[in-house]
Amino acid sequence: MSRVWALFKAHPYISNVLGYTTLFASADLIQQGVLRGKPAAGSASKDAPGIDWHQTARVATVGFCFHANFNYYWLRGLERMLPGGGVKAVAGKVVVDQLVAAPLTISAFYIGLSLLEHKDDPLQDWQQKFWTSYKAGVVYWSTMQAMNFAFVPPVARTAFLGGIALTFTIFLCHLRQQHNHKPE
Repeated sequence: MSRVWALFKAHPYISNVLGYTTLFASADLIQQGVLRGKPAAGSASKDAPGIDWHQTARVATVGFCFHANFNYYWLRGLERMLPGGGVKAVAGKVVVDQLVAAPLTISAFYIGLSLLEHKDDPLQDWQQKFWTSYKAGVVYWSTMQAMNFAFVPPVARTAFLGGIALTFTIFLCHLRQQHNHKPE
């Protein structure tokens, strides 16, 4: 385990970004396998749909191209702006994170996936689901980021964020799929 930690500390960018991207894609797989694995109400087929690997690849692409990189540099910048793990610094980081990073990352998720799917209106999902996602995120992320800023060393914060993002990304993927399964 000490060798893994040494490798992680030696290459924090690569370790954090690859770890975060893997967890982000895993969230979509979990959402598809667990939450979407049941046939929709009124569906003619009783067979559960298979995994949509293209969807998982799109989620991984958004996770890699934006979320992992943004969060790596965002967390480093936040630590420079508000150094330390005391109550005042942690509270400041949480507030700034929720006011700046949360809207950006939620927007990048919905708009990024819509662009990769070549949707006619890439803002539609964002318009329909942003506020629900943001409100849920404020509750979830305020708690999780407070733990991240107070207890996790800065070198591992992006990877930790990826781990806790797993749950929230499952929620976002599931919420995003809700529109796609409703009858027109």
